[in-house]
Amino acid sequence: MAYRAPGKSYREGMTIVELMDMFPTEQAASEWFESVIWPNGRHCPKCGSLKTREASHKKMPYWCTDCRSYFSVKTNTAMQASKIPLRKWAIAIYLCLTSLKSVSSMKLQRDIGVSQPTSWFMLHRIREAWGDDGGADDPFDGPVEVDETYFGGKRRNMSNAQRRELAREGAGRGAVGKVAVVGAKCRTSNQVRAEVVEATDKATLHEFVAESAEEGSTVFTDDAAAYEGIPFDHESVKHSVSEYVRDMAHTNGIESFWAMLKRAHKGTFHKISPKHLQRYVSEFAGKHNIRQSGTLAQMRDTVARLVGRRLLHRDLIAPNGLSSGSGFGV
Repeated sequence: MAYRAPGKSYREGMTIVELMDMFPTEQAASEWFESVIWPNGRHCPKCGSLKTREASHKKMPYWCTDCRSYFSVKTNTAMQASKIPLRKWAIAIYLCLTSLKSVSSMKLQRDIGVSQPTSWFMLHRIREAWGDDGGADDPFDGPVEVDETYFGGKRRNMSNAQRRELAREGAGRGAVGKVAVVGAKCRTSNQVRAEVVEATDKATLHEFVAESAEEGSTVFTDDAAAYEGIPFDHESVKHSVSEYVRDMAHTNGIESFWAMLKRAHKGTFHKISPKHLQRYVSEFAGKHNIRQSGTLAQMRDTVARLVGRRLLHRDLIAPNGLSSGSGFGV
């Protein structure tokens, strides 16, 4: 039993000593991953057949007699084709979950003894578990707070060349040159959903609200003009005149989520490119949505969500239309 520290003491935590006791060997780690990924017994991840047996293959310990192929517990998961031992995967998942502001690839590299490119790839594969709204799959039916934020460097920290580029593009101040993220938080379930958007115009924000809030829900926003006319019971606070709370109307919950994400940006990652920003946003939304669970339950949930979510390195680094550098953006 982990020591009951201040904070969410009702959560069943796990110390590093307990983690090491749980995964003393690669065999122990393999058995644990199999218990999570195959809770009802081993089956072929390629065809679903239960007709499997152990094999003498060096890397694939099981054989399916129906589709006649080798497989392992990593097959058809985000860990597929990884040469990293499962014991190191378990430690990486633990560190990612228990670090409030996440863990950087540089630190993970030192902690588990792999190269930095490998640890960076591992962390992005783990983040695959929190894709698709980080586990918040259905529209929120409680009062919903909606807000947007921006990720990007401050103009005073930009180089002269970057400032000249903005000037050539006719960019003004404020959010210009930054990446927008819009988010929603349900006050009833405490669940969060967030996604990177190309713009924060009326069409974009109305669509996000419609997808995030169930019909009949009350929606709270700030006084941005883009929220006007959303087909919900809608209340807003006027941030433009320093009004932040009026009775039940406020966006403090989702703004608290933004604060944690931005502290991680500045204090852990230091630089997040627009190209990969959605993965980081999904990570923090996903971890927020399971934070009431104990550490072991979080680990099991994360591993289970890795099934069917392959991520190839070539796909991770392939162009997606967004910048992979910090520039004057993120």
